[in-house]
Amino acid sequence: MGQGPSELLITGLGVTSAIGQGKTAFSSALMQGKHAFGIMKRPGRQKGTTFLGAEIDELSTPDHLSKKQLRTASFSSHMALVTLDEAWQEAKLYDTAADRVGLIVGGSNIQQRELLQTYEAYRDRSHYLSPTYAFSFMDSDVCALCTEQFGIHGLACTVGGASASGQLAVIQASQAVLSGQVDICIALGALTDISYMECQAFRALGAMGTDRYVDQPALASRPFDKKRDGFIYGENCGAVVIERRETAMKRGAESYASIPGWAWEMDGNRNPNPSYEGEVHVIRGALEQAGLSPDDIDYVNPHGTGSLLGDETELHALADCGLTYAYINATKSITGHGLSAAGMVEMIATLLQMRESRLHPTRNLYEPMDESFHWVGNEAISTSIRHALNLSIGFGGINTAVCLKKDAYHL
Repeated sequence: MGQGPSELLITGLGVTSAIGQGKTAFSSALMQGKHAFGIMKRPGRQKGTTFLGAEIDELSTPDHLSKKQLRTASFSSHMALVTLDEAWQEAKLYDTAADRVGLIVGGSNIQQRELLQTYEAYRDRSHYLSPTYAFSFMDSDVCALCTEQFGIHGLACTVGGASASGQLAVIQASQAVLSGQVDICIALGALTDISYMECQAFRALGAMGTDRYVDQPALASRPFDKKRDGFIYGENCGAVVIERRETAMKRGAESYASIPGWAWEMDGNRNPNPSYEGEVHVIRGALEQAGLSPDDIDYVNPHGTGSLLGDETELHALADCGLTYAYINATKSITGHGLSAAGMVEMIATLLQMRESRLHPTRNLYEPMDESFHWVGNEAISTSIRHALNLSIGFGGINTAVCLKKDAYHL
């Protein structure tokens, strides 16, 4: 648990998204409400189908990253390396003791598209399969590639929490620093690289959007709107660097915000349906740990996927926790749903908005489900954000909430 409202700082971030690579391009696209939705074209995403999503057009790779590693890296691993590099450089970690840095990767089953393509390519010639498949199919390979590239010798592992994985990584990384296991811990929300199989299953479940907006992809992702039709997938990856204040000051690293509190609770339910009680408990738990009241929260970045039941449940929980007066927008209306990376990318969106004192628009919010909330509509607005609340909800009854406090420490 946290030890005071200014104990843990976020000192670096990296983000890769279909709307922009790097925090500058990403933030600019957010504020403009710029989207990248369309019929997905990446190999393995369609099979006589027209699934909508937001795909990265071109991934720029820094020259100093190992070309040898990249040749055998999956798309998820490649994204992780590029994204972590941005956070690493910003936090000035290059001279840090290797055994005092840790890495928590949020995500499990994140390479499904590439695995499916491998199965299909080698179905009748398995003897020609590369031996590297023996370890590359595991999610731990993302950790292995990142720790080798950046010389990380402290703890490293993956944590799976479905769509709450990114926030779980932040919570686990925070606890690793507070416990003294490492001085600095990087939390990374990994790209979930889905295939047409996952798309079909999500749609059959009623979670993913239908073909209702296939001829107007720009209208498809619409969290909290009365005409929402399910989530729309988006390629996303994000990373943040977490450390104590004194560690950051010694290294000359600046702070985005502190992490005064969080909460994590299970519903005891394997199914994908959300729980009002679970969401209420983590909202109240995070506020209590942070020493904050609902009136202290200036802004809420919700889970907000665009699902019929999920959005309704979340607004009910927020209202009953006294958060109707905080500003609220929906990052997934712009980025799409990054699944494992969603909570991380939305936390990064929150951090950037706090720094800029500006809130991005919520695309397609023409008929809000509940007018009593303080919505940010289709235009960005300027406002000061001192305290923010991030929520993530995952299949299998996983609820998380993290509080962020704008930090005054800058060099």
